[in-house]
Amino acid sequence: MPSLIFNPGKELRLHNGHPWVYEGEVETIRGTVEDGDIVELRDARDRFLGQGYVNRRSQIIARLLTTSRRPVDADFFRQRLGAAIAFRNRFVHGTNAYRVVYSESDLLPGLIVDRYGPYLVVQVLTLGMARWKETVLDVLSEALRPEGIYERSDVSVREHEGLPQTKGLVRGACPAEVRIEEGSTTFLVDLVNGQKTGFFLDQRENRGAVCRLTSGARVLDGFCYTGGFGLAAAAGGAVEVTGIDLSASAVAMAERNAALNQMADRCRFRVGNMFDELRTYEAQRTRFDVIILDPPSFTRGKSSLAGATRGYKEINLRAMKLLTPGGYLVTCSCSYHMTEPLFREMLVEAARDAERTARIVETRTQAADHPILLAARETQYLKCLILQVF
Repeated sequence: MPSLIFNPGKELRLHNGHPWVYEGEVETIRGTVEDGDIVELRDARDRFLGQGYVNRRSQIIARLLTTSRRPVDADFFRQRLGAAIAFRNRFVHGTNAYRVVYSESDLLPGLIVDRYGPYLVVQVLTLGMARWKETVLDVLSEALRPEGIYERSDVSVREHEGLPQTKGLVRGACPAEVRIEEGSTTFLVDLVNGQKTGFFLDQRENRGAVCRLTSGARVLDGFCYTGGFGLAAAAGGAVEVTGIDLSASAVAMAERNAALNQMADRCRFRVGNMFDELRTYEAQRTRFDVIILDPPSFTRGKSSLAGATRGYKEINLRAMKLLTPGGYLVTCSCSYHMTEPLFREMLVEAARDAERTARIVETRTQAADHPILLAARETQYLKCLILQVF
């Protein structure tokens, strides 16, 4: 088998459990190789480290699949997918919508699989995994017996792998819109055009935490998307929920979700720019008991981190000013480069400038079906802090 040979000492990160190999860590690739092929990974003394797939068009030149010499074939994927499914069966409860495979964290780099009731949505993000797409679809069909599988590989990261963006039905039949259950709440999900694969599955456990805060509360759900947090607040007993999002289609779906759950009398959603809306509320001296901020990623790289930090600070500062004394701020960031220490430092500054005192009630992250690989910080991207503000 062709081999990728590390420069001396550059294999340490792989030894520690990180599955990525960067171009600068590699001395040479020995043998005839096409991008997407499986290669052996070897240190500078030619000692076997594992097997992974290679792509010289990417800065991440190789991704680890296994540290053993076992064949990478249909049985390999059957075992890996079986382990991922067993993990969810143990840790996911009270819903029929969850992430089945989370890429590197399930030792299947480049593959995302989400379940929405009887349907699956897949994302194939890398060239190496694209080589095994049909095998993966066959194994998923065999293991989970879905009525249909829809592909949502319409993401820009594929372009770094030399792959076009694509989406469409790949197995069986799927409606464009499905219903899912999360606790006592039902949601409509747009599998074809919704954000990510249709719904923010990673926030499920954080929605449960919100539900415990909102009895008798007036709630503002900022960047509300299709109403996930807002309906969780209503399910927890909120007397009034206002949801705001820039997307008219998301707001329309949120309204339908509220009606579906007989919550339309307490939940109002509208299109708006959250930065502007917070300023307006401040000028009007409007107050809320609970405010939820779940903005889209403000930065995808270090170069824009300073600007993103200013954006996070502004919305959190203004939200703190709008809270009743003792009210709760549920604030999130899905920007990987906005690390938890940076996020907390920003919140300290926001509280200071808002002249409010805040204490941490909970520090949370993504749901258990999005497990975090200990050696790969990149697999932990979601921060969620629940603060009580005085």
